[in-house]
Amino acid sequence: QVQLVESGGGVVQAGESLRLSCAASGSIFRIRSMAWYRQAPGKQRELVATITSSGSTNYADSVKGRLTISRDNAKKTMYLQMNSLRPEDTAVYYCNADINTSPYQRSSDYWGQGTQVTVSS
Repeated sequence: QVQLVESGGGVVQAGESLRLSCAASGSIFRIRSMAWYRQAPGKQRELVATITSSGSTNYADSVKGRLTISRDNAKKTMYLQMNSLRPEDTAVYYCNADINTSPYQRSSDYWGQGTQVTVSS
């Protein structure tokens, strides 16, 4: 069984920073791509940033230059450094990962439970 656990959310003022973490645990053979998504109240879940196992990254236009995704493969942990936060960044942030639990089976998609980020103006 695989678990993804996010941490680091909170309430900050506009312009401040937060660092989110996503720790993977359980029966993991290989973690392939990982990603952060977010869902604001009344809106659909949207992709924020992705990172491959080799460290290649992609970002939504709305967060480029402010949010940085990274990962530590040895710790099975992904991070999201969030700088210059804006009220429109307020959302529940979800961790997503494509994981092989065995070298003989296809990978599957896993999600964390989410962590709330609130940015006040």
